[in-house]
Amino acid sequence: MPTENPPPTRRPRRTPEEVRRLALEAARACLLEAGPGALTLQEVGRRIGMTHVNLIHHFGSAAGLQAALMGSMLEDLNDALGKAVAKILSEEPAAQREMIDLVFDAFDQGGAAKLAAWITLSGETDRFQPIRMAVQSLVDDIGRRLPPDSEVTIGRIKSSILFIAHNAFADALIGGFMRDTLDREPDAARKMVARLLPSFY
Repeated sequence: MPTENPPPTRRPRRTPEEVRRLALEAARACLLEAGPGALTLQEVGRRIGMTHVNLIHHFGSAAGLQAALMGSMLEDLNDALGKAVAKILSEEPAAQREMIDLVFDAFDQGGAAKLAAWITLSGETDRFQPIRMAVQSLVDDIGRRLPPDSEVTIGRIKSSILFIAHNAFADALIGGFMRDTLDREPDAARKMVARLLPSFY
């Protein structure tokens, strides 16, 4: 007597929130692994086991998915900048390097560098407004924490943030190539920033 095949198990229905979360995680992975060109509804759908038609239901279009991803990544960058506030003027010996690592990680592992390059190349620079507001808030917060007799000026704080951000952005995009070319250690740029940063104070 032939054995009957067991009925196929049905996957629990995903909630809209779960679909959005999984889709954004897959979209971020696409961006980090292969750049903006790989960020398609078809590829994101393949990674999470859904059709691109289903994703259109949740995001409206590929542009809607991309906008949602940008928003999610900007929130992460803003969070990293907020944490940097607690480190930048700390008197703890390791705090300054921890702050540098936070910003570098946000641009590299968090994908903020590729996001910024993507926004710039797309010409949609108005999307930088949340970052602009976060950086201004960071400067204002540090300014409020400065003692009245501090020799550190807001101008120096702005220059130090510019210095860190520029290096973090460049290191995330071409740091690996340059380190290999010059035979430098993986955290060479971070060490360089840590050594030079006190000159801004």
